[in-house]
Amino acid sequence: MRIGLYPGTFDPVTNGHLDIIGRAVKLVDKLVIGVAVNIGKGPLFTLEERVEILERETAHLAKIAVIEVRPFDSLLMHFAREVGAQMIVRGLRAVADFEYEFQMTAMNQALNREIETLFLMADPRHQAIASRLVKEIAKLGGDISPFVPPGVAARLRAKIG
Repeated sequence: MRIGLYPGTFDPVTNGHLDIIGRAVKLVDKLVIGVAVNIGKGPLFTLEERVEILERETAHLAKIAVIEVRPFDSLLMHFAREVGAQMIVRGLRAVADFEYEFQMTAMNQALNREIETLFLMADPRHQAIASRLVKEIAKLGGDISPFVPPGVAARLRAKIG
């Protein structure tokens, strides 16, 4: 069974994340979406909320591959081994993403050479989307509907007030 792991904070999950997930499920038999605790980023949504939102927003993909949404607070490579992943899926939006991901891939390879990293280029329609920017736009009263699914937009607006 080909198992992929797509890790992230997903605070909130965006159309860009969902595009990568939708493309990744075509490449694996099972996709584990790892929701990072990442206290350092100061998430707006709780870990439980982020897991629940991802489960809801990806449920329709279960007909393509098995999808499992799991929180994790360990080293990514330890979590990848725990879930039996042969590959880590990462999305790339721009050159800055590549530079960061290039370093992370090198470190991950030093930790476990058996797990490959697979990069998927962001769809051009989603290249500018970042969760951080979506939250900022929402806090300033802007329209976030082009960047997140309707259910996520409603929850984000309710969370911000």
